[in-house]
Amino acid sequence: MGNVRYLRSTYLFTDFLLLNLTFCLVSFYFKWPNLTADPNFLAQFIYINIIWLLTTTIVRVHELERGMRFEQILSLVIRAATLFTLILASVLYVFSEYVISVYHPEVKIVAWVIVFIVWRTGMAYALSSMRRKGKNIRKVMIVGNGQAAVDMMRFFQKHPETGYKLTGVFCDETHLLKSEQVTGRIDQAKDFARDNEVDEIFCSLSGLQAATVTDMMNFADNNMLRFKVIPDFRGFLNRKVNVDFYGLVPVLSMRNEPLQLVSNQLLKRCFDIVFSLLVLLIVFPLALLIFAPLIKLSSPGPVFFRQLRAGRDKREFYCYKFRTMKVNADADSVQATEGDSRITSIGTFLRKTSLDELPQFFNALIGNMSVVGPRPHMLKQSEEYSRLVNKYMVRQLVKPGVTGWLQIHGFRGDSRSHELMEKRVEYDVWYVENWSLLLDIKIVLITAWQVLSGRNSGY
Repeated sequence: MGNVRYLRSTYLFTDFLLLNLTFCLVSFYFKWPNLTADPNFLAQFIYINIIWLLTTTIVRVHELERGMRFEQILSLVIRAATLFTLILASVLYVFSEYVISVYHPEVKIVAWVIVFIVWRTGMAYALSSMRRKGKNIRKVMIVGNGQAAVDMMRFFQKHPETGYKLTGVFCDETHLLKSEQVTGRIDQAKDFARDNEVDEIFCSLSGLQAATVTDMMNFADNNMLRFKVIPDFRGFLNRKVNVDFYGLVPVLSMRNEPLQLVSNQLLKRCFDIVFSLLVLLIVFPLALLIFAPLIKLSSPGPVFFRQLRAGRDKREFYCYKFRTMKVNADADSVQATEGDSRITSIGTFLRKTSLDELPQFFNALIGNMSVVGPRPHMLKQSEEYSRLVNKYMVRQLVKPGVTGWLQIHGFRGDSRSHELMEKRVEYDVWYVENWSLLLDIKIVLITAWQVLSGRNSGY
């Protein structure tokens, strides 16, 4: 029987041990061959442990549940490492006059981030391998029928790395299951659970009477078994949901929104500031030096073009771009199309390479846009599509982005087609429901590669 009772304690203890050991070894490295710690190591010890405790409290990096995919674990680990780095760096910088300094903080932080990511991802891989081999497992059984029970059975069979071993399926009607897939009738489930030392019972509500469910739940409680319910929302719901409790009343949230968490908002905002500053300090000055004269020579008008766009929560903001069109009265109402006569020669190049959007990093820096997010639309477009396209407004639950999930999949340019706009909204809604810092980094890297390789479809 797999026992993971001490796994979280192991994570907690080892994290603190490796954190302090890493900082200590870096101190020794800079003092070699004199193996003495920094004079203020005790103060440093207090800082880093308090900040790491705060980080783990916010991110809950120790609460790794069975069933989490490797990329989910990696995303959680990166969030914790990033938040720890930002807090410690901020404390040492902002309060440098009031706290005792730490020697070589940048080296120690980088070393710890590397150690932490390697240790946690290595542990995740080791656990996954162990569970595939039948170690560190929990024996489970399914009681009941219905499509939800069938899907649960298939999940256990397909994902042995989660550490769940399906030992039996019990139901009275087998219209959705083959006879060889059923272990026995529901009245045989209790004896089976005792004889086979089952750890958890998954009970499908579909087709079961309340008395049967209550009876199985009482049996689980009296035999120290974990009891879990598989609700069946088919017919009106086929997505992940979050369950909140208002007192004792369970309430289902129909959409998962990672960016509702303050810790995630902080991580995304810090990423926006850091990345935007890098672009504006390194790339933008060179681009301005090259393109500003060409834009002025291409047609009369300003170098920059600003336009009201719809942002998060339908808030209007001015979006900045390099001007790619001749000055015209229809700029705020008529979308650019392929071969549009209003587009200048340099404008064609800027649009094709997406370099016209570089000034939008000013928007990301000041906070009305993000580096990654749904594409900001003109006010007229937002008003029109909100009436015609299902779930269009979901994309405005988050800030629009300079680049995004739909852009890296080739959805740029003309969006006048209703079917094409619906497809774009699907990509935006997926991003809203599946955001992670790792996903943002992935989108940025793919965007950079597409720009450098010229694989864009804008015009």
